[in-house]
Amino acid sequence: MKLEEAILYILASSNRGMRTEQIARLVNEKGLYRRRDGQPVTGKQVYAVAMAHPDTFVKSEGLIRLMI
Repeated sequence: MKLEEAILYILASSNRGMRTEQIARLVNEKGLYRRRDGQPVTGKQVYAVAMAHPDTFVKSEGLIRLMI
């Protein structure tokens, strides 16, 4: 699974916006994505992926949300 897909899964499951750190923590806890170097996903990575996919994610009020 790509990190973009993991973020999408987390947000769709929660049905609400979340902070990048919360998303990263859940991705790591659920083992949805594994970095090549084996390190845990960070909030900065989640932010970078979300901003790279404006057709899927939007940032508002400090939260990452799914585009509707």
